[in-house]
Amino acid sequence: MEKGKKSLFQRFLLWREKNIKEKHFILILSFLVGIFTAIAALMLKMLIHWIQNFLTDNFNTTEANYLYLVYPVVGIFLAGLFVRYIVKDDISHGVTKILYSISRRQGRIKRHNTWSSMIASSITIGFGGSVGAEAPIVLTGSAIGSNLGSIFKMEHRTLMLLVGCGAAGAVAGIFKAPIAGLVFTLEVLMIDLTMSSLLPLLISAVTAATVSYITTGTEAMFKFNLDQAFEMERIPYVIMLGIICGLISLYFTRAMSSVEGAFGKLKNPYQKLVLGGIMLSILIFLFPPLYGEGYDTINLLLNGTSNADWDTVMNNSFFYGNGSLLLVYLILIILFKVFASCATNGGGGCGGIFAPSLFLGCIAGFVFSFFSNKFDFSYYLPEKNFALMGMAGVMSGVMHAPLTGVFLIAELTGGYDLFLPLMIVSVSSYLTIIVFEPHSIYSMRLAKKGELLTHHKDKAVLTLMKMENVVEKDFVVVHPEMDLGELVKVISASSRNIFPVTDNTGILIGIVTLDDIRNIMFRQELYHRFTVGKLMTATPARLYDTDSMEQVMRIFDDTKAWNLPVVDEQGHYLGFVSKSKIFNSYRQVLVHFSED
Repeated sequence: MEKGKKSLFQRFLLWREKNIKEKHFILILSFLVGIFTAIAALMLKMLIHWIQNFLTDNFNTTEANYLYLVYPVVGIFLAGLFVRYIVKDDISHGVTKILYSISRRQGRIKRHNTWSSMIASSITIGFGGSVGAEAPIVLTGSAIGSNLGSIFKMEHRTLMLLVGCGAAGAVAGIFKAPIAGLVFTLEVLMIDLTMSSLLPLLISAVTAATVSYITTGTEAMFKFNLDQAFEMERIPYVIMLGIICGLISLYFTRAMSSVEGAFGKLKNPYQKLVLGGIMLSILIFLFPPLYGEGYDTINLLLNGTSNADWDTVMNNSFFYGNGSLLLVYLILIILFKVFASCATNGGGGCGGIFAPSLFLGCIAGFVFSFFSNKFDFSYYLPEKNFALMGMAGVMSGVMHAPLTGVFLIAELTGGYDLFLPLMIVSVSSYLTIIVFEPHSIYSMRLAKKGELLTHHKDKAVLTLMKMENVVEKDFVVVHPEMDLGELVKVISASSRNIFPVTDNTGILIGIVTLDDIRNIMFRQELYHRFTVGKLMTATPARLYDTDSMEQVMRIFDDTKAWNLPVVDEQGHYLGFVSKSKIFNSYRQVLVHFSED
């Protein structure tokens, strides 16, 4: 039966190749990716809300709730067990994984990623993990695109495009934001914008958003009514907010990197669980808005109209009823949110930083305007408008994606009337953080390893090239104790003019070049007088098998050499890399990479 099914599928593939052009089939696949990613996004949101409502419906709003100390630990413990014993793979840092698959795996993402991140993140966030569901659903969407392409035997360039389609569909589906989905894929995943890539991305984004509209209604994700139109006199304050958002983004990025590094040093998963669980539980107990994604707090700040409305953000906490401490309370939340997010992921949970970015930005914009209005420092600044702008500012800074910040917030809230200030605050935030941090929170890990594919064509091609493909191993190895006579015999049988010298354990200790011995190689009376040890010279530089191709080219440029030896970390000789070999490979990859 299985054989019959297989042959039926093979017949379908042959029929498709004969009757449907490749470019048309890609559009069909992008449509399917949009539908599947939208369904996945809806399922994830339903799971999270069901778990949250089940656990917190009976909470008392006027006092502290001690179950906040229990739920998050249970959540990250269950998610950690699921990942460790069922998935048996690392599924954290979803967007970074997508970037890695595009740069180093030719768009191939493991099949379990089509479902594993959804389950782990719904458990984590439903039980109160202080992270977002968006990065897991983006990884899920990209995995759907990649695996759908693999099933239909698409080539790797098409797989990379379908990965982008999955990401665009996921963002569009979960946020009802098709333009933001498209722009996110171009800005953050750095999929090249060509006519052959634009249409599939658009189809996936629009399809996913349409499915979300049909199933959940056409209302924006966050209700927002513009009570006061934007006035040009507020532009200086919008720029100031952008700079503040950029600095908050820098703090969030650096603190997250440091705290994740501290968790990474713990080898025992139960040590991570204990540390992460204690940190998260205490923070959520003191600051309940840190529970889950934080979208309730965003809605509250965007729709509140008075101090009485805004003071409800302190419900369920020790701060309840102390309206005078609202600013202090919100500033403390800004400071501690990054620790709550890191504790969630570091302790074994699964989630992303989309929601934390929106959450931080909303509070930052609100605090900025509320503080200004409270102390009458300036022209009146509408709190809800600045809360909205802050969301765009922090998202733009953290992701290094100003266009994504602008379009996502406009589509999330329907706040198109604030398009100009959203652009100003996003650009100001991005220009602020770029001074201190050249890479986004997603790409910095890969950039450090030289594994990041970018819009810079030269760097992109070098990233796609692999060291093992350019190492040449037909150089004859000689040893230091060999005399000149033995060396001449080796030279006569070789077509190369460089000879690596290694010791008995294979460690590279130098090289002999034909030019170095040309003047004595035919003088037989010297054959037993000179040894290779006396004739060899040091290498201009050594390449390591772990070096990126960008590092390799930099070393070639610095040394002006034409051939350089490659060794492993212990110094064992592996072969040579030549500039001519690199140039040939470079051209092949460039031609393949540039074809539309």
